[in-house]
Amino acid sequence: MGYSVDLRKRAVSYRLEGHTIAETCRVFGIGTDTLSRWVKQYRETGDLSPKPLNRTFKEIDPVKLKAFIKEHPDAILKEIAEQFECSAEAVRKALKRNHITLKKRHCSTKNRTKKK
Repeated sequence: MGYSVDLRKRAVSYRLEGHTIAETCRVFGIGTDTLSRWVKQYRETGDLSPKPLNRTFKEIDPVKLKAFIKEHPDAILKEIAEQFECSAEAVRKALKRNHITLKKRHCSTKNRTKKK
């Protein structure tokens, strides 16, 4: 959660009145980098409202993902991510969301096999 615009205005005006950065930060309980960004933003734009977050997420098409895995069953997450131009973590989450596993072999260890 960000700081309110009112706090930003009070901190910047306090700093521009001639108080030091350290003193202003101590009075308002903020970091020096934060105050410096606010002062710079105020001088450049005259506005202290928070900048909107610019997040873009790429949804991996589950049909294409299933088709790719069917064609390339031995592909690892990194290879799939390169194909879909995203991160390996995004592929992992898409696989989990669509209930797709990438197990290469069935469990056939000695303690897991059924004895006849």
